[in-house]
Formats: sequence, structure tokens, C-alpha cells
Amino acid sequence: MNRKALSTLDDFNYWVADMDDALERFFAVLPPEVREKLDYTPASLDTLEGWLLQDYATPQELLAPDQTAKLDGAARYFGETFRKTLGGYWDIDLDNPKNVYFGVPVVTGYNERPTPIAPIRMVPTALHHRTGEFLRTLVQNYQEGLLRKKP
Repeated sequence: MNRKALSTLDDFNYWVADMDDALERFFAVLPPEVREKLDYTPASLDTLEGWLLQDYATPQELLAPDQTAKLDGAARYFGETFRKTLGGYWDIDLDNPKNVYFGVPVVTGYNERPTPIAPIRMVPTALHHRTGEFLRTLVQNYQEGLLRKKP
């Protein structure tokens, strides 16, 4: 996804349909020692985040226009890991311009009343926090919340 919000359902459908190819392009630019550890488990998010922290001193560096492909790839990987761990699906709101996630792909549907999560926003947030485990902890916290709700 480029830095601008997606503006049509066709744009979003193409973005979702391109998921596997986009992730392959992202993996191709990663160092082999990072790429080989990315297996869509919550623990692998520490590897992704460590690489991001090593390459970017600030969220603004990752948000630079020339880094769009890396931001998109990291967000897709985080989103797919979240989705594969918790369930759910990619969605987008193109109807309510007042929605904080208007035009931004989100993962939702992982429980009966999910709060959508926008991976494209969470990846730069991880750079802001600089813990090296922000993304994994986020997935685990959502997972624990879902487990507590089950009888």
C-alpha cells in the first residue's frame, strides 16, 4: 500500500489479492538471517521488529516516501501473523471519513466484537516504543484477551 489511503474497493481488493506476491517482494529485500526466521508466529515478530529497529532510528524514517515498500511489507507481515494467530480477515472502511482507519486496511473479525487493528499504523508505533517486542506483545495481549472470554 502506498502511504496514501486506499480510495476504492477495487484498490483494496487488488491490495489483498497481491498479498502473497507483496510478501515475497518484501522477503526478497530482507537479510537472509531475518528472512529465515519469519514463520508467521508471534515470536517471529521480534525478529522483524529487531530488523526494523536496527535499520530505522525513528518512525519518521520508515514513513519516508522512499521506504513505502518496506513499510507496506512489514505491515503486511505483521497483519498476516496477527490474522493467522487470532483469526479474522482484512477489511477496509471506505464509507465513513470520520473513522480513524478510513481507507486503511485493518484486520478484524477475530472475535464477535473485534476492535480493528491497522498494521500500517502499528509498525511505526513499534519504532516509537523501541522495545523490540511491541508487535509480539500486542498479538499476545489480544490472544490472551480472547482466551479469557472463552468459557
